[in-house]
Amino acid sequence: MDEPLLKVEDLKQYFKVKKMQLKAVDGVSFTIRPNETLGLVGESGCGKTTVGRSILRLYEPTGGHVYFKGEEVTDKSIKHLRKDMQMVFQDPYSSLNPRMTVEDIIGEPLDTHHLYKNKKERYEEILHLMSLVGLNAEHATRYAHEFSGGQRQRIGIARALATHPSFIICDEPVSALDVSIQAQVINMFEDLKTSLGISYLFIAHDLLVVQHISDRIAVMYLGKIVEIADTADLYDNPLHPYTRSLLSAIPIPDPEEAKKQERIILEGDVPSPLHMPSGCPFRTRCRYATEQCSAECPSLTDRGDGHLSACWNQ
Repeated sequence: MDEPLLKVEDLKQYFKVKKMQLKAVDGVSFTIRPNETLGLVGESGCGKTTVGRSILRLYEPTGGHVYFKGEEVTDKSIKHLRKDMQMVFQDPYSSLNPRMTVEDIIGEPLDTHHLYKNKKERYEEILHLMSLVGLNAEHATRYAHEFSGGQRQRIGIARALATHPSFIICDEPVSALDVSIQAQVINMFEDLKTSLGISYLFIAHDLLVVQHISDRIAVMYLGKIVEIADTADLYDNPLHPYTRSLLSAIPIPDPEEAKKQERIILEGDVPSPLHMPSGCPFRTRCRYATEQCSAECPSLTDRGDGHLSACWNQ
């Protein structure tokens, strides 16, 4: 078994809101192995993006530990680890500086980390990065507003690749793109993983996208991970009631098969993170909730073959 590339232990990220604590991330733990993609899914507001930003210390974590290649990620160590840990942001429209050319956007990480000997080498590396993501040399002198959404996201990916990272956090990188463009970008991520040996934390709410690209999937609800399993195992044998509900909502293109599918409708609304229910955070919407669920929060437990679930009724 390979040593994990990334190890997250009991990560917490709390924010103060009107003198109250908003527990955006509350005790999240997982690992990512070399050349592995872990999909992180859940509905909007569950804390997925906050997990990614806390790992890279774009937010200062409230608690917990993050280890990258065996070294703890701290305010001090992130300065040299940043080169090996990059992020692709959700919105290609706002994540690129409109006043910079593509050449300068992609070249900025090269400048910051002094990754070239002269201007000729810098320019050649920029052209190489552009070719990796399907951009032409003639695009180098253009500005971000001259490109489509898919092309802008490719620029953002090229920028993330500039420092030759071994780990990239992809924060819903295709959610703002047309469906046809989504497929192209997803396939490009997979090609880059194969050719460059990159590991991903792939954050998304589209379960079909996550199924396609992920080796393992972690399901998140209200700041906590409720289930982690290999992709095929999670889709074939979901254990947590929240996971089963999410999977039942995936549209099926065959009308006859869709009629046979049982849709699991969750009752009530998602509780406010400012007023979390006692015990299991999912119990207020769970048809199987018991007194134990309201008294104590279940921990992630291995149910066999690395399939982890946090539920008392199993």
